Formats: sequence, C-alpha cells, structure tokens
Amino acid sequence: MNQATLCFLLKKDSLSLGRKKRKLGKGKYNGFGGNVEENETIEQATIRELYEETGVKAITLEKVAEMNYTFPEENKDWNQTVHIYLVRTWNGEAKETEEMTVEWFPLDKIPYEHMWKNDKHWLPLVLSGKKIKGYVRHTEERLSSIRLEYVDSF
Repeated sequence: MNQATLCFLLKKDSLSLGRKKRKLGKGKYNGFGGNVEENETIEQATIRELYEETGVKAITLEKVAEMNYTFPEENKDWNQTVHIYLVRTWNGEAKETEEMTVEWFPLDKIPYEHMWKNDKHWLPLVLSGKKIKGYVRHTEERLSSIRLEYVDSF
C-alpha cells in the first residue's frame, strides 16, 4: 500500500485547512500532505509536503493518527496508509500555493460538509487529544465503511 502524509496546522482555537486545486480530492478541504517519496522518511515527507503546499516549515510534528484507505471501486493506486500529524509550531506564514488554498477555521466551525466524508468521524477525536488507527473504504464521493481504534502511541 502507498505511504502518504497529512498534517494540520493548529493554533490555540483554530485549524488551517487547504482546498485542493488538483488531483485526488480536488475541491475538498483537507490538511496538507502527499506521497512519501523514495529514500524519504514519513516525517521528512510530512515536512516537505507542508512546505510545498503552504510555504511553512514545521518545527514540531505530533503523530495523532494512521488511517488505511482503500478505494475498491476506483483506481487501486489511491489505496494508501496516511500518517497524520498536528503541527503546533512552525516557521513562516502559511500562504496559498499552486496546489492548495490556505484558510483558518475556528475549531467549532470546521467545514466537514466540504471535506472527505470520513473526516468528521476521526478529526474531532484527534483534535480532542485521542490517537487513532483507522480503516476506511471509500469512493471519491461516498464513505462505504469506517472502523476506528484508539491507540496509546505510534
């Protein structure tokens, strides 16, 4: 299965999301991330992808989830394990790039209706301090099944 990263910039009472401009998830809000490249650790990929998509450099990474996504009705290349991090400290000012917009949302106004259908199930849990391992079957528009497990650490 492909390895990918996802991270969210988190301030005291707000979360940064980007609206994808291309590729898988185009038009949806999401965190920032992408595929792990050859000879790259997951953490290195997380930092690189965040920089490419926002212009900021992560100082701290807190791993909060590991989600296994399968898309049985679509392109099998979309199947992936996504390593998810919260970033609470960084250098630079997040700005829009060719890949993503950058918008800040109060934690009680996250636009789940414009995100992947599974996000509303696990994102509030990790924002409340839980660590999650998840298994998701998806199509690009429909959530087929989801199973979440709490874990103590990664």
